[in-house]
Amino acid sequence: MTPAQKSEAIEILKEKFNQYSNFYITDTESLNADQVSTLRRHCFDKQVEMKVAKNTLIKKALESLDAEKYNGVFESLNNVTALMFSDSPKEPALILSAFRKETNGERPVLKAAFINGDIFVGDNQLTALKNIKTKNELIGEVIGLLQSPAKRVLAALLHHHEKGGATAEAPAAADNAAPEAPAAE
Repeated sequence: MTPAQKSEAIEILKEKFNQYSNFYITDTESLNADQVSTLRRHCFDKQVEMKVAKNTLIKKALESLDAEKYNGVFESLNNVTALMFSDSPKEPALILSAFRKETNGERPVLKAAFINGDIFVGDNQLTALKNIKTKNELIGEVIGLLQSPAKRVLAALLHHHEKGGATAEAPAAADNAAPEAPAAE
Protein backbone atom coordinates (compact mmCIF):
# COMPACT_ATOMS: atom_id res chain seq x y z
CA MET A 1 0.00 0.00 0.00
CA THR A 2 1.43 3.35 -1.00
CA PRO A 3 1.43 6.31 1.40
CA ALA A 4 -1.27 7.98 -0.72
CA GLN A 5 -3.47 4.87 -0.49
CA LYS A 6 -2.92 4.70 3.26
CA SER A 7 -3.91 8.33 3.78
CA GLU A 8 -6.99 7.81 1.57
CA ALA A 9 -7.99 4.74 3.62
CA ILE A 10 -7.53 6.72 6.85
CA GLU A 11 -9.75 9.53 5.52
CA ILE A 12 -12.47 7.03 4.56
CA LEU A 13 -12.32 5.49 8.04
CA LYS A 14 -12.47 8.92 9.67
CA GLU A 15 -15.63 9.69 7.67
CA LYS A 16 -17.23 6.44 8.89
CA PHE A 17 -16.31 7.09 12.53
CA ASN A 18 -17.80 10.59 12.24
CA GLN A 19 -20.91 9.34 10.44
CA TYR A 20 -21.82 6.63 12.97
CA SER A 21 -21.97 6.94 16.75
CA ASN A 22 -21.86 3.14 17.09
CA PHE A 23 -19.26 0.72 15.80
CA TYR A 24 -18.15 -2.80 16.63
CA ILE A 25 -14.64 -4.21 16.27
CA THR A 26 -14.69 -7.93 15.50
CA ASP A 27 -12.13 -10.64 14.82
CA THR A 28 -12.97 -12.48 11.59
CA GLU A 29 -9.62 -14.28 11.26
CA SER A 30 -10.96 -17.84 11.45
CA LEU A 31 -13.83 -17.30 9.00
CA ASN A 32 -13.50 -18.58 5.46
CA ALA A 33 -14.41 -16.50 2.41
CA ASP A 34 -17.95 -17.91 2.18
CA GLN A 35 -18.63 -17.16 5.84
CA VAL A 36 -17.34 -13.59 5.51
CA SER A 37 -19.54 -13.15 2.44
CA THR A 38 -22.57 -14.45 4.37
CA LEU A 39 -21.78 -12.13 7.29
CA ARG A 40 -21.52 -9.17 4.89
CA ARG A 41 -24.91 -10.09 3.40
CA HIS A 42 -26.50 -10.20 6.87
CA CYS A 43 -25.01 -6.79 7.62
CA PHE A 44 -26.25 -5.35 4.34
CA ASP A 45 -29.78 -6.66 4.97
CA LYS A 46 -29.86 -4.88 8.36
CA GLN A 47 -28.28 -1.58 7.20
CA VAL A 48 -25.03 -2.29 9.03
CA GLU A 49 -21.89 -1.32 7.12
CA MET A 50 -19.00 -3.78 7.43
CA LYS A 51 -15.42 -2.79 6.57
CA VAL A 52 -12.20 -4.77 6.89
CA ALA A 53 -9.18 -2.58 7.52
CA LYS A 54 -5.65 -2.78 8.82
CA ASN A 55 -5.36 -2.20 12.55
CA THR A 56 -2.70 0.50 12.16
CA LEU A 57 -4.95 2.48 9.79
CA ILE A 58 -7.92 2.16 12.15
CA LYS A 59 -5.78 3.36 15.04
CA LYS A 60 -4.41 6.33 13.07
CA ALA A 61 -7.93 7.34 12.01
CA LEU A 62 -9.23 7.17 15.58
CA GLU A 63 -6.20 8.98 17.01
CA SER A 64 -6.57 11.81 14.50
CA LEU A 65 -10.23 12.25 15.54
CA ASP A 66 -9.87 12.05 19.33
CA ALA A 67 -7.21 9.80 20.84
CA GLU A 68 -8.54 10.19 24.38
CA LYS A 69 -12.15 9.40 23.45
CA TYR A 70 -11.22 6.16 21.64
CA ASN A 71 -8.33 5.14 23.91
CA GLY A 72 -10.18 2.08 25.26
CA VAL A 73 -10.48 0.40 21.86
CA PHE A 74 -6.81 0.54 20.85
CA GLU A 75 -5.92 -2.66 22.74
CA SER A 76 -8.55 -4.50 20.69
CA LEU A 77 -6.84 -3.72 17.41
CA ASN A 78 -5.04 -6.98 16.72
CA ASN A 79 -5.41 -9.96 14.34
CA VAL A 80 -7.84 -9.56 11.44
CA THR A 81 -10.28 -6.77 12.17
CA ALA A 82 -13.68 -6.11 10.67
CA LEU A 83 -15.54 -2.97 11.66
CA MET A 84 -19.33 -2.91 11.81
CA PHE A 85 -20.89 0.58 11.62
CA SER A 86 -24.52 1.10 12.54
CA ASP A 87 -27.06 3.73 13.57
CA SER A 88 -28.55 1.13 15.91
CA PRO A 89 -26.51 0.33 19.02
CA LYS A 90 -27.63 -3.29 19.13
CA GLU A 91 -28.13 -4.41 15.51
CA PRO A 92 -24.49 -5.57 15.03
CA ALA A 93 -24.77 -7.61 18.27
CA LEU A 94 -27.93 -9.26 16.97
CA ILE A 95 -26.21 -10.01 13.65
CA LEU A 96 -23.17 -11.54 15.36
CA SER A 97 -25.35 -13.70 17.63
CA ALA A 98 -27.55 -14.88 14.76
CA PHE A 99 -24.50 -15.64 12.62
CA ARG A 100 -22.93 -17.69 15.42
CA LYS A 101 -26.15 -19.61 15.91
CA GLU A 102 -26.45 -20.24 12.17
CA THR A 103 -22.88 -21.53 11.89
CA ASN A 104 -22.85 -23.31 15.28
CA GLY A 105 -19.65 -21.49 16.12
CA GLU A 106 -18.09 -18.88 18.35
CA ARG A 107 -16.88 -16.66 15.53
CA PRO A 108 -16.67 -13.83 14.75
CA VAL A 109 -15.39 -12.70 18.11
CA LEU A 110 -16.40 -9.31 19.47
CA LYS A 111 -13.23 -7.48 20.43
CA ALA A 112 -14.81 -4.15 21.36
CA ALA A 113 -17.79 -1.91 20.72
CA PHE A 114 -18.13 1.86 20.87
CA ILE A 115 -21.77 2.73 21.63
CA ASN A 116 -22.69 6.43 21.91
CA GLY A 117 -19.45 7.26 23.71
CA ASP A 118 -19.31 4.12 25.89
CA ILE A 119 -16.74 1.39 25.27
CA PHE A 120 -17.49 -2.30 25.74
CA VAL A 121 -14.44 -4.57 25.58
CA GLY A 122 -14.49 -8.33 25.18
CA ASP A 123 -16.68 -11.02 23.67
CA ASN A 124 -18.46 -11.47 27.02
CA GLN A 125 -20.17 -8.09 26.40
CA LEU A 126 -22.16 -9.42 23.43
CA THR A 127 -25.16 -10.46 25.55
CA ALA A 128 -25.33 -7.05 27.23
CA LEU A 129 -25.12 -5.32 23.85
CA LYS A 130 -27.99 -7.42 22.49
CA ASN A 131 -30.19 -6.14 25.33
CA ILE A 132 -29.44 -2.43 24.85
CA LYS A 133 -32.62 -0.50 24.17
CA THR A 134 -32.73 1.61 21.04
CA LYS A 135 -33.89 5.21 21.08
CA ASN A 136 -37.28 4.22 19.61
CA GLU A 137 -37.74 1.44 22.20
CA LEU A 138 -37.03 3.89 25.03
CA ILE A 139 -39.44 6.46 23.59
CA GLY A 140 -42.12 3.76 23.32
CA GLU A 141 -41.63 2.77 26.95
CA VAL A 142 -41.89 6.38 28.13
CA ILE A 143 -45.07 6.92 26.12
CA GLY A 144 -46.49 3.70 27.54
CA LEU A 145 -45.71 4.84 31.07
CA LEU A 146 -47.27 8.24 30.46
CA GLN A 147 -50.43 6.66 29.03
CA SER A 148 -50.77 4.13 31.82
CA PRO A 149 -52.38 6.38 34.49
CA ALA A 150 -54.92 7.76 32.01
CA LYS A 151 -55.79 4.24 30.88
CA ARG A 152 -56.36 3.19 34.49
CA VAL A 153 -58.73 6.11 35.12
CA LEU A 154 -60.68 5.38 31.94
CA ALA A 155 -60.86 1.68 32.79
CA ALA A 156 -62.13 2.48 36.29
CA LEU A 157 -64.79 4.84 34.91
CA LEU A 158 -65.91 2.28 32.33
CA HIS A 159 -66.01 -0.48 34.93
CA HIS A 160 -68.07 1.74 37.24
CA HIS A 161 -70.47 2.63 34.43
CA GLU A 162 -70.88 -1.04 33.39
CA LYS A 163 -71.81 -1.99 36.96
CA GLY A 164 -74.69 0.43 36.73
CA GLY A 165 -73.11 3.20 38.72
CA ALA A 166 -75.56 2.59 41.58
CA THR A 167 -73.90 5.01 43.97
CA ALA A 168 -73.95 7.89 41.51
CA GLU A 169 -77.56 7.35 40.36
CA ALA A 170 -79.17 6.68 43.78
CA PRO A 171 -79.29 10.31 44.93
CA ALA A 172 -80.63 11.44 41.56
CA ALA A 173 -83.42 8.86 41.72
CA ALA A 174 -84.39 10.03 45.22
CA ASP A 175 -84.63 13.65 44.07
CA ASN A 176 -86.95 12.74 41.20
CA ALA A 177 -89.35 10.71 43.35
CA ALA A 178 -92.75 12.26 44.16
CA PRO A 179 -93.04 13.60 47.70
CA GLU A 180 -94.97 11.33 50.04
CA ALA A 181 -98.32 12.48 51.30
CA PRO A 182 -98.52 13.14 55.01
CA ALA A 183 -99.90 10.27 56.92
CA ALA A 184 -103.54 10.62 57.98
CA GLU A 185 -104.19 10.83 61.68
